[in-house]
Amino acid sequence: MAYAITQSCCTDAACVSACPVNCIHPTPDEPDFAATDMLHVDPAACIDCGACADACPVDAVLPVDQLSGPDAVYAERNRRYFADAPPDNSWASPRFPRSLPASVPAPRIAVVGTGPAAGYTVQALLRCTDAEISLIDRHPVPGGLIRFGVAPDHPATKRIGDSFAMTYRHPRVRMHLGVEVGRTISHADLLGHHHAVVYATGADGTRTLDIPGEDLPGSIAATDFLAWCNGLSRMPPNAIDLSAQRAVVVGTGNVALDAARLLLADREELATTDIPEHALAALRGSTVSEVVLLGRRGPAHAAYTPSEFLGLTQRTDLRTVLDGHAEVADEIATADQRSPAALLRELPVEGVDWTAPPPADKRLVLRFHSTPIAACGGNRVHTLRVSDRDTGARDIPADLLIRSIGSRGLPIPGLPFDPHTGVIPHRAGRVSPGTYVVGWAKRGATGGIGANRACATETVDTLLDDAVAGRLHTPDGSARAFARLVRHASRQGHRG
Repeated sequence: MAYAITQSCCTDAACVSACPVNCIHPTPDEPDFAATDMLHVDPAACIDCGACADACPVDAVLPVDQLSGPDAVYAERNRRYFADAPPDNSWASPRFPRSLPASVPAPRIAVVGTGPAAGYTVQALLRCTDAEISLIDRHPVPGGLIRFGVAPDHPATKRIGDSFAMTYRHPRVRMHLGVEVGRTISHADLLGHHHAVVYATGADGTRTLDIPGEDLPGSIAATDFLAWCNGLSRMPPNAIDLSAQRAVVVGTGNVALDAARLLLADREELATTDIPEHALAALRGSTVSEVVLLGRRGPAHAAYTPSEFLGLTQRTDLRTVLDGHAEVADEIATADQRSPAALLRELPVEGVDWTAPPPADKRLVLRFHSTPIAACGGNRVHTLRVSDRDTGARDIPADLLIRSIGSRGLPIPGLPFDPHTGVIPHRAGRVSPGTYVVGWAKRGATGGIGANRACATETVDTLLDDAVAGRLHTPDGSARAFARLVRHASRQGHRG
């Protein structure tokens, strides 16, 4: 018997460090690590010790003989990963954690954000330094992307937030919630009371389709839909109207799959998650029976990960079909085995009659080479007009349009910002000595939760280099003065 890694893998590689025989790949030292959506256990080398399962923060590692239901496919997926290229299980050169020399005073550091990038950053700082850390978040509760961006029916993925929550209760960490840099306090306020500031603010901006009618009621961003399903305070309970039979989700990434899955989910299964009552009630009353997943390019360019796609298409209460228009079937048939298109080979192909109402049973339709050109309707969206590569313009009746075409960072007053890439310009995480960036604000909205671990390590290494070289900022105010400033500024409302 061996272990296998399943759908909820977050790729933070904690299991790699725990494995005594180095049988989990790709490792952070291997070229494939940057692009992988999940790690794999080599069944030929696994010694069944269970160390990886104990280390995994999201309970994604299970004994093969315990895999059942949708997880059953992962025994074969783990085995197949190693079939063509047996791994090198020899150890790479050891890495030893850094620490500040005793001659360098313990710094005070502000970390802005409480999502996974912030969590890994704080863990690294606590491990490498004796720093006192001010943790700042504009929301009234911590968690960031894990709390508000992970679908509520992915409780295993959300579980990684538990390890960060423990970190945030460390005696050298003080949390300030409901504090927004640029409104409640300024960047200058942070520098005035800390030796360094690390921004882990994510990518809260949404990309737009730039088509007529995009702002009509019934047209929403997928990130707003997920935030509403997670109870984000800025999304009131009545913010989203689900009185539609057909919904179109523009995009083929994991967030698009999340939106489609929640719209078509079994309501009683959702009731066992932490989804808020208002969202559960709205979904229970929803008439959506069909979701169209619209890809502007071909199936080889689909952005979903195999694990997320398999988790959706293996449901027995949902029919998943390909809208059979020209060229798509050929692209799928000739796709490389590791291409996203190869996952579609077993799906039935159906010619969808868009003039007919959606079927009574739940159906997910994948439609490629279809570009939105207008959202049409009076007081809300009723039709999405698309341009197909083979048939020209076509209308798809739909009363709900969900845009899932990516996120981008937003500028922070007092910091440089690249409007083309949506990131804060930096070198190895350094914006300027004393100011640093990590996570999606640093590299753009790419990479899953675990990618932030290596990202945080790089930024913290740069910060430590500056600390040793004496390049950090020299604050005028104390930690106690900063706490008073935050309390006063929060009462006043704004401070820019």
